[in-house]
Amino acid sequence: MIEVRTITETEDLREAVRLQKEIWGFEDLELLPVRMFVVANKVGGQTMAAFDGARMVGFLIAVPGIKTDGTHYLHSNMMGVVADYRNAGVGRTLKLAQREEALSRGIDMIEWTFDPLEVKNAFFNIERLGAVVERYVLNQYGVTTSKLHGGLPTDRCIASWRLNRPRGERKPVVERIEVPHDLSSGKREIQASVSERFLEYLRRGLVATGFERGETQSAYLFTEK
Repeated sequence: MIEVRTITETEDLREAVRLQKEIWGFEDLELLPVRMFVVANKVGGQTMAAFDGARMVGFLIAVPGIKTDGTHYLHSNMMGVVADYRNAGVGRTLKLAQREEALSRGIDMIEWTFDPLEVKNAFFNIERLGAVVERYVLNQYGVTTSKLHGGLPTDRCIASWRLNRPRGERKPVVERIEVPHDLSSGKREIQASVSERFLEYLRRGLVATGFERGETQSAYLFTEK
């Protein structure tokens, strides 16, 4: 039984910092420190973790934000699950707990970034949770020390999760961006192509509202707003 709870004790916060190394392989310079978790919790953000018994197997941290139109939202800065608990529903359990806590305070939007080439994350964010992609940022975090990033620019989709808005009937698909599952033949070139098309379609006023999984490649599905 996975339990999700808000973490505030120093011991738990230190474990969340340690998990960043375990999950992503970040060097110390790029870790979110304990004090960042403390600040997030104090200023209206979220610091949550998933536990299997006494073991922390996942965590998330979110900070409050205000859009230019005055809309309040949460920016989910980081969420991670340890390798042997992935594909076990831990991430979904964390996100649903995050949603419930946000709604309890009258917050109805959460945003976060994700790598467009990580098709499992894309499917989870768009199809399972119902987030959409309306913005795209080139090299959001710079080139990091994580081996998972492979020295590539950190181009990122911005997932917008409207907590009180049902998905409703989907509009006709206007464009699609296909992403191969096997990136070994040229990840840098694939990333550049995907980023170029994302920026083009978003400039045209389209939104990524669906994600279609296939055996060897998957696709982002774009519709009119």
